[in-house]
Amino acid sequence: MKLPVTAGVRFLRKHKIKFTEHLYNYEEHGGTSISARELGVSEHAAVKTLIMQTESGKPLVVLMHGDKKVSTKNLARFIDTKSVTPCEPNVATRHSGYVVGGNSPFGLRKVMPIYMEKTILDLPKIYINGGARGYLVGIIPKILIETINTIIVNVANDGD
Repeated sequence: MKLPVTAGVRFLRKHKIKFTEHLYNYEEHGGTSISARELGVSEHAAVKTLIMQTESGKPLVVLMHGDKKVSTKNLARFIDTKSVTPCEPNVATRHSGYVVGGNSPFGLRKVMPIYMEKTILDLPKIYINGGARGYLVGIIPKILIETINTIIVNVANDGD
């Protein structure tokens, strides 16, 4: 398989960020359990890029461990809004520029606040979508703070 050149990859290269590229066989609705299994890494280190919105429709991004869920109540409380919900796939694509299953926090179509679970910073390396289904990039987590101005939150719930 050929390595894709996405808006996310162009962003990483433009900012001279070191990253590794990892292709895997994408499975519809497989999520991080599939990507982690395929790459032979912990699902905790496979970070999801979730496109969500407030009750007024303001989009935002949440970066979360693959084995955790976002407490939307805690996130809403943190950002002082009534509620936060996942965007419908077509809305998420409109905001991010990526197809669901290929959302990356790099090279987003719209400028949106990016919230990151604080324990992601405890990991030596994370695997996060590079902007295409079946394609992750491996990076050092602190790069997320340095390049995309992430806002650190504590909103994780244990996954299923």
